[in-house]
Amino acid sequence: MAVGPSIEDLHFAMEPSVDEIPGPNSQKLLERQQEVDSSAVAYPKRIPIALEEARGATVRDVDGNTFLDFFAGIGVLNVGHSNPYVLEGTQEQLESVAHTIDFPTEARIDLIDKLREIAPGGLAGSSNVVFGGPSGSDAIEGSIKLAKHNTGRHGLLAFEGSYHGTTAGALSLTAGKKYKKGYSPLLADTVHVPYPYPAQDPDTGDAGALCPADDCCMNDGCARALDAVKRKFEAPYGGHSTPAGIWVEPIQGEGGVIVPPKGFLQGLRDIADDNDAMLIVDEIQTGLGRTGEWFATDHFDVTPDAITMAKALGGTGLPIGAMLYHEKFDTWGPGGHVGTFRGNAPAMVGGLRAIEYIESHNLLAHATELGSYLRDRISEVAETTPEIVDVRGKGLFVGVEFEDADGNPDADIVKAIQTHCYENGVLVWSAGRHGNVLRLIPPLVLTHEQAAFGMDVLGEAVRAVTAEAH
Repeated sequence: MAVGPSIEDLHFAMEPSVDEIPGPNSQKLLERQQEVDSSAVAYPKRIPIALEEARGATVRDVDGNTFLDFFAGIGVLNVGHSNPYVLEGTQEQLESVAHTIDFPTEARIDLIDKLREIAPGGLAGSSNVVFGGPSGSDAIEGSIKLAKHNTGRHGLLAFEGSYHGTTAGALSLTAGKKYKKGYSPLLADTVHVPYPYPAQDPDTGDAGALCPADDCCMNDGCARALDAVKRKFEAPYGGHSTPAGIWVEPIQGEGGVIVPPKGFLQGLRDIADDNDAMLIVDEIQTGLGRTGEWFATDHFDVTPDAITMAKALGGTGLPIGAMLYHEKFDTWGPGGHVGTFRGNAPAMVGGLRAIEYIESHNLLAHATELGSYLRDRISEVAETTPEIVDVRGKGLFVGVEFEDADGNPDADIVKAIQTHCYENGVLVWSAGRHGNVLRLIPPLVLTHEQAAFGMDVLGEAVRAVTAEAH
């Protein structure tokens, strides 16, 4: 018997309904925010909306306009806004005990047990979980400590196009220069090497000669990336301290929803093994069903040493960060990694109930099917839209890359499409190293009807914006 209501019953509506936007109440709140909130606030500058309530894959602003949400709080709300099954559990826990530090509770142990059960590859049943601070950045900070503690080394290796957070250690791993401006120096001996980019990497026919993998997938970009990683570990004049670990997104998110070739993660696994380093996979955006598997790593049949989680782990937007790692690396003593909010019991119940809801409603298969539908609909538009140069992703993690007539990344067209969609009741966002990738990350509870309507709006937005550009 399924837990909670069906995905058809979670939403305000199957279609958006917008009138004047931003309406007067939204405008008033936006103006108040501008007066008193931090200048670091970013999202309302692109999408001027003031939220009042949300259900499923729909949000409603303070003027009563209803939007389809293809953004889900940057992939936080995998089982939708205000999922009743999740809310019931979190509310009960909140009324019982909320803040538990790391004293045992059923909520904590049940969530750990479930994460151990669904963990990728050889981590299933052979892993431990540590909670620290309540964000993805905090989970990354914990992973840095874990790698240093277990290897005795301090060098870090990450990838161009990566995003791992903005606290000091996590920011060292994040590749985006705009996030680092004014905050250097960060952690010493942190290096970034190329990440395979199938839509952009030239095919030179050199894969076989370059690739250090035993079973080369014959993709040139993958071969060059793995060769660069290997040299940072093994070249005597590689220029930096030998890394303690490799930090990688199995599918880059902020970098543009870039799906690497099939041999990439296995190649990293082999290099880490050969050099006694840890392979740490950042599943903060891709985890817990987003890509049609519990973790994006599952698509590549690789067992990492550790995975970082946050975002959807809180079930209904409650903040929680965690790291799951192979039990052989559990070498910390008491207090080896701490954080005041490492015992957020309502968030732990939220995570467990979200996983149960995904299982009960077969949302992994739904995400796979609906994600294929979204990419197919966009590919149909791409047939008559030369500005679209690639449509990619896994499950409900979709990227659409745009270029101008001269073959240059076109962020302006993505911004215009985003505005057109907003004006017609569909919320989408951008990504990519140049901001020229449209990113779709709707809740896994998005229905077929909502998906069809959203694609109608998106298709019309693309046609209108590109026609105007011509």
